[in-house]
Amino acid sequence: MNKKVIIITSVGVVVAIAGYAYYHFVGCASGTCAITSKPINSTLYGGLMGGLLFNLLVKENKNK
Repeated sequence: MNKKVIIITSVGVVVAIAGYAYYHFVGCASGTCAITSKPINSTLYGGLMGGLLFNLLVKENKNK
């Protein structure tokens, strides 16, 4: 892995802030929602999805 891949994936993980914001502003009224019932779940899910999404933007080097 080169530096660019690590930076882009790290930026995606920072999207975890969006996961917490979703919990804070939308949340789950009944408390039975698997992802949005607790802030840690929303934050981890946001980080995972952001990391995966931004990792898709990295082009692989075909000349190995």
